[in-house]
Amino acid sequence: MDQKEYWNSVSETKTFTLPFNSESFSKYVNKDAVIVDIGCGYGRVLRILKDEGYTDLTGFDFSDLMISRAKRECPEIRFETMEEGKIPLEDESTDTVILFAVLTCIVSDEKQEELIKEIRRILKPGGILYVNDYLLNPDDRNQERYRKYEKELGVFGAFVLPEGAICRHHTEEHIEELFRDFETREYDHIVYTTMNGHQSPGFTYIGKKK
Repeated sequence: MDQKEYWNSVSETKTFTLPFNSESFSKYVNKDAVIVDIGCGYGRVLRILKDEGYTDLTGFDFSDLMISRAKRECPEIRFETMEEGKIPLEDESTDTVILFAVLTCIVSDEKQEELIKEIRRILKPGGILYVNDYLLNPDDRNQERYRKYEKELGVFGAFVLPEGAICRHHTEEHIEELFRDFETREYDHIVYTTMNGHQSPGFTYIGKKK
């Protein structure tokens, strides 16, 4: 089962649980800002923002069934499918991009770099990038599965869940390198509850396009 097939298969049943830091977000993003959520799933974060008074909201996801659910549950927000690697927006057309547990779904460094390059392309000068994602777990269970899948998936930190989803946890050095062309405004460590109910270290990052 590939990634798109997996996310389509759980589009009606999956509930995402990562907390969105509205207080930090609001310090950098105005209510009328052009906000784009890449990998928006069924639109949970954009619905939070809509309820808080943000007005220009667009969500993209490669799972067409996730987008169908998002449109059904919140028709007032613009949701569209996107092809991998290309965001269908003009250069410097966006004030803020949200990446909420998206990097964890992209195994390769190359694909992650391509996505960040696309985000920089669509962001206006000084635009804001908001990211939530996972860091490497130090416990034996995770370290064992990182080693198990390293050869198959090509990176230490990636693994396959029993239901078929492929996920990745990251080193802080990798995250720092990935966002090298952004000016860090906030970087906070957080312990998240994963989709399967486990505790996992993670981070919230807010950066400004240089």
